[in-house]
Amino acid sequence: MNLKELYQEIILDHGKNPRNLRKSENFNKDAKGHNPLCGDHVHVFLKIDENKKVEDISFEGHGCAISMASASIMTDLVRGKEEFEVKEILNDFLEMIKEKDELKTNLLKEDEKTKLMCLSGVKQYPMRVKCATLSWHTLTSALDNSQQIVKTED
Repeated sequence: MNLKELYQEIILDHGKNPRNLRKSENFNKDAKGHNPLCGDHVHVFLKIDENKKVEDISFEGHGCAISMASASIMTDLVRGKEEFEVKEILNDFLEMIKEKDELKTNLLKEDEKTKLMCLSGVKQYPMRVKCATLSWHTLTSALDNSQQIVKTED
């Protein structure tokens, strides 16, 4: 199997069977996001413990395969990480999806980097970048305790 096929398989798997698609119990941070151009909706729920570690993360919503796969992969990768680590991974992912060729962070294992890299192909399709990044921008909003709904369009 070549890399492109592996990436497609990961996206299809997470898109059809999203991980952490539920509302976390006892969450203490959350945010909503919306992409009005394609109708994607996401609501991210976080439970951050007293040591600023992500004890639980989940999401609810609906959208295209890219949007759902990205949210699913994101929740898998940041659970158990400290808040500063989440922010580093988040910023690295957003830079990679928009302009860089690869991830720079050392906070992820190789298989975790592969999961994130599978979304890198969307940069060839600017409208799909919004689908892939919606949940990540919504996570930023949740971490910052912003009450604004994240929108991909003004």
